[in-house]
Amino acid sequence: MAFRSKVWTALLLVVVVAAAGAIVVARSTLSWLHSPIPVLTQSQSYEIPKGTSFAALARDLGDRGLIESPRLLVAWARLTGQGKNLKAGEYELLPGMSPQALLDLFVSGRVMLHSITFIEGSTFDEMREVLARHPAIQQEAGKATDADIMKRLGAPDRHPEGLFFPDTYRFPKETSDLDVLRMAYERMERELDAAWAARAPNLPLNSPYEALILASIIEKETARAAERGKISGVFIERLRRQMRLQTDPTVIYGLDDSYDGNLRRADLQRDTPYNTYTRAGLPPTPIALPGLGALQAAVHPEETGALFFVATGLGDGSHYFSRTLAEHDAAVARYLQRLRQQ
Repeated sequence: MAFRSKVWTALLLVVVVAAAGAIVVARSTLSWLHSPIPVLTQSQSYEIPKGTSFAALARDLGDRGLIESPRLLVAWARLTGQGKNLKAGEYELLPGMSPQALLDLFVSGRVMLHSITFIEGSTFDEMREVLARHPAIQQEAGKATDADIMKRLGAPDRHPEGLFFPDTYRFPKETSDLDVLRMAYERMERELDAAWAARAPNLPLNSPYEALILASIIEKETARAAERGKISGVFIERLRRQMRLQTDPTVIYGLDDSYDGNLRRADLQRDTPYNTYTRAGLPPTPIALPGLGALQAAVHPEETGALFFVATGLGDGSHYFSRTLAEHDAAVARYLQRLRQQ
């Protein structure tokens, strides 16, 4: 009996020691899992390629010095089941993150988002240049023609100019240029439909597309928000009276690469589909990307009876609006005088 008692006592002691050891190991593991990573002192990006196993990820984190115990992280991920839910992508690692925080991040799919901005008044060619220069965008369009791009966007036979909404778009790394274009195209569709549905009555515009064309001209004529409605009002009044719009930005667009920055009298007389000095009505397509303000101005013109406008020459981008040709000629004379003085 004494021998059995000693045996049971010894076994109990072993169990207690083992349990105590397990508790110490568990506490140590949990402490490590939730302690800030010492070398992670500034934010950095970390990319997980598609098809990466969790064991390979842990080894790479160890090789980079981000975690001290890759095997322990793998064991914990298997125990919790998180190792099966690894999401590929580019992640932002922040100071203060722990191994558990890394694990949570990598299974969350909360990848880093890059951004690209398309400026109001820019052209489709300029959009393509911005896309081609972005390091995080996958280039699928390449040297494809504009027509081929529109076909791949599901809008065959549409001229691309003006069909994309200028704004800042956010996306994960390796998003294709076509997907970014699709976001901007669908956004413009929504904004244009909403603007057209809420348009003022009795406009001399026959379709949302005509409103888009007018908005693009307004966008190029002024950067001053307070003037967009007035400029729209001038063009709307001219359309009602079947007067030619006579707007320089359309002429410049029609000159394409031959425009050298100096618009000459001969250019105004050179007939192209976009020369609103030689042709009546709106040009055949938009001439740039109109923003929301220009879209709203196109369908809600400020009708003051003005038929003309010219830059004031004050250096602030403002214009002088006139009802009569005589008033307009006087405003032009003042503008030219200011230019000579400058």
